[in-house]
Amino acid sequence: MEPFRAFTGVVAPLDRASVDTDAIIPKQFLKAVTREGLGPFLFDNWRYEDEGELGQDCARRPQNPDFVLNRPRYADAAVLLARENFGCGSSREHAVWALMDAGFRTVIAPSFADIFFANAYKNGLLCIALDEAEVDRLFRAVDEREGYALHVDLAAQALTTPDGERIGFDIQPSIKTRLLEGLDDIALSLQRADAIRAYEARRAREAPWLFPDRVDAGGGEP
Repeated sequence: MEPFRAFTGVVAPLDRASVDTDAIIPKQFLKAVTREGLGPFLFDNWRYEDEGELGQDCARRPQNPDFVLNRPRYADAAVLLARENFGCGSSREHAVWALMDAGFRTVIAPSFADIFFANAYKNGLLCIALDEAEVDRLFRAVDEREGYALHVDLAAQALTTPDGERIGFDIQPSIKTRLLEGLDDIALSLQRADAIRAYEARRAREAPWLFPDRVDAGGGEP
C-alpha cells in the first residue's frame, strides 16, 4: 500500500445520503479479483444508461448526462464530497477499489458505514467525517466555483480551501499512522515477524504434535 501524502484535488459533489456499496460498484463487478480496472464502472447504474459488465469498453457506452461525475468540470476530481452514511450496505471491498481506481484519494461526509470505513483505510483511502453544517458549506462552495479544490494534509489533519481557510478534522492515531506509513494488514503483521517466528518455535518445542511438518518440532531451532 502506498503511503498517503498531502495533495490538492478537485472536489466532486455527490449530493446523496446513504450511498450504498451496490451503488458504488454493482454486484456484477464483484467477479474482479484485482484492484485495478474498476474505476470506469464506479457508480455504474447512475453513470451509464445501459447495464455494464466487467471488461466492457466504457468509452462506447451511453452516459447519463444528469449524473454529476459525468460533467467535465469533475473529470479529474480526487476528493468526493457526500452526505451521511456513505458506504452502507454490503461489505464488498470492491467499492473502495473502484473509488481509488477512479482517482479518488479522499471521501468527505458527515458519517460513514463502519465496514466501508475500515475497508477504506486498509486500502489507503482517507475518509474524513465533518459535521453536517461544514459539509453543507462545502457543497455550496463547490457549486459556486468551478475547479474548487481542497488541499488535504493528513499529517496536519487539515483541509485548506482555495481561499486559504483551514478546516481541521479528527482521525484515530492508529489509522493516521497506517495511512501515512502505507501499512496494510499484512505489513502490520510483518512488523512483528521476529516475534511471530519466536512464538512458533517455542510452541513447536512445547507441543510438537501441533507441528508435524517442522523438522525442529522435537527440540532446537530450524
